[in-house]
Amino acid sequence: MVKQSNRQWNRWLSTTLLVTGMSAAGVAAAESLTFAHVYETSEPYHEWALWAADEIEARTDGRYTIEVHPASSLGKEADINEGLGLGTVDLIYTGNQFAGRFYGPIGIAGAPYMFRDFDHWQTYADSDLFQEIAQGYQDETGNVPLAMNYYGRRHTTSNKPINEPADMQGLKIRVPNAPMYMMFPEAVGANPTPIAFAEVYLALQQGVVEAQENPLPTIRAKAFHEVQDYINLTGHITDSLITIAGGPLWNRLSEEDREIFREVYQEAGEKITQDIQQQEQDLVAWFEEQGTTVNEVDTGPFREAVMPHHNGEAATWDQETYDRLQALGQ
Repeated sequence: MVKQSNRQWNRWLSTTLLVTGMSAAGVAAAESLTFAHVYETSEPYHEWALWAADEIEARTDGRYTIEVHPASSLGKEADINEGLGLGTVDLIYTGNQFAGRFYGPIGIAGAPYMFRDFDHWQTYADSDLFQEIAQGYQDETGNVPLAMNYYGRRHTTSNKPINEPADMQGLKIRVPNAPMYMMFPEAVGANPTPIAFAEVYLALQQGVVEAQENPLPTIRAKAFHEVQDYINLTGHITDSLITIAGGPLWNRLSEEDREIFREVYQEAGEKITQDIQQQEQDLVAWFEEQGTTVNEVDTGPFREAVMPHHNGEAATWDQETYDRLQALGQ
């Protein structure tokens, strides 16, 4: 009886150790990744980044978990771009203009009045041209663009109405700290002032700058309408964010997992785009209810002021790339 009991005990102990060991191995196999961005938790970018994290964990059978860090909590946009190559962050959203610091042609999608309208932008996002440019960026940096996400048409907020380029003469306007954002204000004689995204509200409140520019959903999310009287619908950039995976992450993913990451973030990008389009439709009335003046603007003179700069000294793309982009959807 004693021997029988001992055998049963040993069998139970062996089974328990095996199961525990397998569980521990399973836990060890799950890799925790970091997704960083500079947007608020109330915005679609964050919501769909969380959704994507859950989807990737499910579709990879728990091999990867993703912690999403919003609102510049891991650094300014320039910092998280640097972090991709260093492996300190694994995935980010970033503007075309910031990506353009590392590979010039990709910045073309962030230039003012580069796109005629949303449909032109969408055609570009789905085009072979974008795929070629994204491959060039990957070859240059090792980092991999996974998806395009519509960010909205950027408009100018201020404490005075802006109806024509002359109204922006000398205006101290906050822009993101990437060269391509300078093109529009410089073309109309304004004074572009780079300030980190997280610091813009206070800079407007304290009068460090007189104006800023962002899409309507971002203006609401960051409450810029609380410290600016006018939203002037200049629509000067049809903007987007790129979801990018860092090279160190991409290099250790299997082909199967690469496809999962790409599919999930492209699906998230489609949802983001739909949400931002809907918000753009709804927000004019909402801002007016809050007491902010939404000023309709004839964008023709602004566009005419900018167009000569498209292939000027600030351009980081060649004429052929520009011509191919302009021909899309024609």
